[in-house]
Amino acid sequence: MANPTELDAVVVGAGFAGLHALYRLRELGFRTRVVEAGKGVGGAWFWNKYPGARCDSPSMSYSYSFSPELEQEWEWTEKYPTQPEVLRYLDHVADRFDLRKDITFNARVTSAVYNEKAKRWVVNTDTGASFDVQYLITAAGCISAPKMLEEPGVERFRGRSYYTGQWPDEEVDFTNLRVAVIGTGSSGVQAIPMIAQQAARLTVFQRTPTFSLPAMNCPLTDDEIAHTKANYAAFRKVQRNSVFGDEPPEMPTKSALEASDEERLARYEAGWAKGGLVHLMMAYTDIMTNKAANDTLADFVRSKIQSIVTNPTTAESLSPRSYALGTKRCTVDTNYYATFNSPHVHLVDLRKTPLLEITENGIRTSETEYEVDAIVYATGYDATTGALTRIDIRGRNGVTLKEKWASGARTYLGVAVAGFPNMFTITGPLSPSVLSNVVVSIEQHVEWICECVRFLRESGVEEIEAEAEAEDEWVEHARFVAECTLFPDTASPYTGGNVPGKARGLLPYAGGVGAYRQKCDDVASKGYEGFRLISATSSR
Repeated sequence: MANPTELDAVVVGAGFAGLHALYRLRELGFRTRVVEAGKGVGGAWFWNKYPGARCDSPSMSYSYSFSPELEQEWEWTEKYPTQPEVLRYLDHVADRFDLRKDITFNARVTSAVYNEKAKRWVVNTDTGASFDVQYLITAAGCISAPKMLEEPGVERFRGRSYYTGQWPDEEVDFTNLRVAVIGTGSSGVQAIPMIAQQAARLTVFQRTPTFSLPAMNCPLTDDEIAHTKANYAAFRKVQRNSVFGDEPPEMPTKSALEASDEERLARYEAGWAKGGLVHLMMAYTDIMTNKAANDTLADFVRSKIQSIVTNPTTAESLSPRSYALGTKRCTVDTNYYATFNSPHVHLVDLRKTPLLEITENGIRTSETEYEVDAIVYATGYDATTGALTRIDIRGRNGVTLKEKWASGARTYLGVAVAGFPNMFTITGPLSPSVLSNVVVSIEQHVEWICECVRFLRESGVEEIEAEAEAEDEWVEHARFVAECTLFPDTASPYTGGNVPGKARGLLPYAGGVGAYRQKCDDVASKGYEGFRLISATSSR
């Protein structure tokens, strides 16, 4: 292996987080290299090219705020942007700010080892290239580690196989094919209506039904675009101090249980008609903290499912009853439930007839074998931690990050890990990450990290590390906040419950974007309280 290239920082991943980090670090004069496994920018938006892939945050809020010029020049076309439109946006950003020259594409980081004596990281890639850097900044993304099917036989299938999280570049045509989709999470919900438009027969294999809300997607009007652009500064301020990172229609003031049946129904109907998540999730103060309040909304959504799906048995199978609404990711969709009214679309409820194996010709359950021409695996992700634990990251005393997190993810503020000096994790576990508009959370982390390393450079600090006590306190605080919600009761990607053997615990921070931002700012204002800073002459 050639001698490592000496730089100030390596950023892992060229999605929203990696591009912004590169822009900011380069602006501050840090010699920085982004390492990206794909052949282009985009991160999750590069890999998730499956039919129907679309963002579930409004386009004009799911965008960078660091450049007013960029805000004004880019034209979004729809309320919720498609994957190709988001990717075009990120390509534009990369070109506009000349970022590609500092990105190494088609290279996957395989290991990162901290040299305690030199106080630097050696970062290795699968191409043989390596880097000697002061700072390791992970921007690998919360949903960039696909979770594969646990049942045997995948390699035996003789037909076409696709994973939603690793979709091929070339167009996939399902015309006149018998297609199976395994999984009804967010990618399955988006892909199923699109695949149904082509397939001769579509069989959907569902383990756990999903609460899905209508997107009510539509083209943006010139007036809507002009209004948002004219008020972007105020809009961004609201985003940054909100609960979810999106501007709420109005903050709720009372419990769902305080409202009359008539009032509650009217509010839910209005939220359903507007589409999206926020109008219903923020209808009352206690949707995510009180099971009885949550039940009122869950019952409403189940009634909508059963009014749309004409077959009562299918409607019931599609109606979640084993977990609280919102404790698994709520999706937004276009014609998802209505698709099951098509005569060529069939639902297999795997709670009744479990999936046993993939065969040469299709899928076998405990009841029968389904012969198909193509299988689409919409089986989700090892979320939040999977992209990091799949890299051999070694901190003090050779301890790996995977070993550190074997009993559950532990971080300080979701941005640093005790025992791993000079490493920062953008949208790491125990930060708002996937419980927020992730671009808002990405920008907050990037700005905080970049201001931190600027301070360290100007102060002559060679090493920064989260203190174990501060990490313990943050882990306990995040656990306490989680226990005030309904999230911990559900086995989901949020809690690690979808991955066999993964330690259970709420991975994102549930305290809200605004409150979290205030805590991070407070830590920085106190000279990075909870961190140990070491310079050449002194330490604290």
